[in-house]
Amino acid sequence: MKHFLVVQHTYSEFLGLIEKQLEQRDIGFTYVRPFTGQSLPGTALQHDALWLLGGAYPVTDTERLPWIEDELRLIALFQRAHRPVVGLGFGGLLLARAAGGVPQEGAGPTACWTVARATEAGRDDPLAQAVDGRRVLVMYDGAVSLPEGVTPLVIDEQGRWIAARTDPLTYALLFRPELKPGMLEDMIMEEGRPTPENIGELLAEARDEWPRMQETTDRVLVALVSALDLMRERHKAPVFSLNVVSE
Repeated sequence: MKHFLVVQHTYSEFLGLIEKQLEQRDIGFTYVRPFTGQSLPGTALQHDALWLLGGAYPVTDTERLPWIEDELRLIALFQRAHRPVVGLGFGGLLLARAAGGVPQEGAGPTACWTVARATEAGRDDPLAQAVDGRRVLVMYDGAVSLPEGVTPLVIDEQGRWIAARTDPLTYALLFRPELKPGMLEDMIMEEGRPTPENIGELLAEARDEWPRMQETTDRVLVALVSALDLMRERHKAPVFSLNVVSE
């Protein structure tokens, strides 16, 4: 059975709308939550793909995110094993950093609705074409420039990158196809979590956009399945159970 590993960075942010899409395709998934003290796996060979979810802080905040270096190593393990990797929001910034992108000091949170525009580089890319001209919700904190040689596939209305392919099997997305209104409500209620000043406006618009949000997520998942061959099960290393025999 195909099985994905999902790194969750806050209580409020999970696969959301994407969960149903994966279940409909008979794809299992396991969450690992380093913010609760869970350790990240030391291998990529037990999973078919890696998903990195959103987060509340910049990728440079090692005080609140002490596991960042371990997560960067996990990304490298999946890429070396030729497993697909998808990052959303915080996860997308982390992928840009893993590829050699430079964090931009002093950049604050970005949270807005915008019209996605495919670039020339995204002309033949399934994901870029799936969202071209559609309104998407962008949400992340901080900023990371794309490394030399990586060209944006999708930009927002201000010309900032919101989707890039940092590796043949890796997509970094700063727009958030997994979010649904209830998740934004949970962010507001999550104790101690910083939220954008305009989160109430984002939530109101998400409620209005709900049918179109679901349609966009459907299109994004179809594109990712096609571009990353997500329906193909990768070879997994066997798991051995050691039984101690008493003499």
